[in-house]
Amino acid sequence: MTKVKSLTEIRWHGRGGQGAVTSTELMAQAAISEGKYAQAFPSFGPERRGAPVQAFNRIDSQAPVKIRADITEPDIVVVLDPSLLEKVNVTSGLKKGGYVIINTRKTAKEIKSEFGIKYPVATVNANKIARETLGVLIVNTTMIGAVIKATGIVKKESVYAPLEKRFGRLGERNINAMETAYKEVVIEEQ
Repeated sequence: MTKVKSLTEIRWHGRGGQGAVTSTELMAQAAISEGKYAQAFPSFGPERRGAPVQAFNRIDSQAPVKIRADITEPDIVVVLDPSLLEKVNVTSGLKKGGYVIINTRKTAKEIKSEFGIKYPVATVNANKIARETLGVLIVNTTMIGAVIKATGIVKKESVYAPLEKRFGRLGERNINAMETAYKEVVIEEQ
């Protein structure tokens, strides 16, 4: 009998101050609200604002998550800052069948050609959405919408309460940014 895979591991790449850690926390809260098991944690040392950082999610629909290590072989990679593609091998360890979700103005074909990515790519111009919807260039909540649409890991409605709790009176704007990215993300066919 084949065991159905229930654990999904997501590695987020961003820069200090962009909200990658907040994104993982919000995703974990949404998963837990759906009765799933989840964890969220960062991996960084003394980095300063703007330095490359990683944050991680593990979400399991069937069993508690007991692994307590960085994710070196993710199912999904999320890139908040496209300039990281020039500095970091974001697809390092990405599992066969995995894919990359990138904040970029470029198409998946352009990204794959320019950076030699051999995995399916989903793209969304989160910078534009964040500027127009939030008034600031912080794309973390925007990228959550792209991740949800590309993966189906949680329902987008499950993120509403965590967003409202985290951002208070700015919760609605963050929900709108997430919803816009959910609609606008372009998911490359596998």
